[in-house]
Amino acid sequence: MSPAANPAAATGARIRRVLAQARFEALATLRHGEQLLLSILLPVIILIGLSTTGLLDARGLLDRMGDPAEAPVALVLPGVLAVCVVSTAFTGQAIATGFDRRYGVLRHLATTPLGRSGLVQGKLLAVLAVLVVQTLVMGLVAAALGWRPSLPMLLPGALMLLLGTAAFLALGLLVAGTLRAEATLAGANLLWVLFLAGGGLLVEHTGAWGAVTAALPPGALGQGMRAALLEGRLDLAAALVLVLWAAAAYLATVRWFRWS
Repeated sequence: MSPAANPAAATGARIRRVLAQARFEALATLRHGEQLLLSILLPVIILIGLSTTGLLDARGLLDRMGDPAEAPVALVLPGVLAVCVVSTAFTGQAIATGFDRRYGVLRHLATTPLGRSGLVQGKLLAVLAVLVVQTLVMGLVAAALGWRPSLPMLLPGALMLLLGTAAFLALGLLVAGTLRAEATLAGANLLWVLFLAGGGLLVEHTGAWGAVTAALPPGALGQGMRAALLEGRLDLAAALVLVLWAAAAYLATVRWFRWS
């Protein structure tokens, strides 16, 4: 019986194709020097730098922590994990997909049995695989700096990471599928810097700007990660913001994404 006549065999073949694409993209990310710098080395530098210097104390951010010995790394880690999501799901995928589109790779892959949906699913699984590696690395570095995780923070933290990945991957594909590759490269890197500098990823903002960032994906992700890892709770408002942005970006990508 041919795979086309056997739904189970066809489904199995499709899953194998998606997993193969995900494995290829994940290994390509981890083996690529610039991607490795963006996804692993820079977050580690941020984590160590902010945890071992007086920058947080100078801004009065340590006052909200109960344990002064654990405060620096515990306060920094949620934002650094949010940075990992943006680096991999948004910046890395936007740039890689943008240049794949420019050189015709996407157009050819879309005509293979993998198909367009399989390609997107493979990218999502690849991002999640790289994010697992990033989380393990950041967790080990944070543990070496004195961070002690607790069970209540794990589930809300994992959920926020998943929602952030969905939102930023959809946004990354939207950028890559609508702009030229050179514009995607410049824009994705610029947005990464802006998200870190004032987007609410690393630290929470107050006042009017805080309200603005809370309604945007980087601010919602940073806020949600801090609620999970500092308070052990799921921030429903931040989660809803990420869900809405993910849905809007997905619909926009379906409508305007160009494969060539």
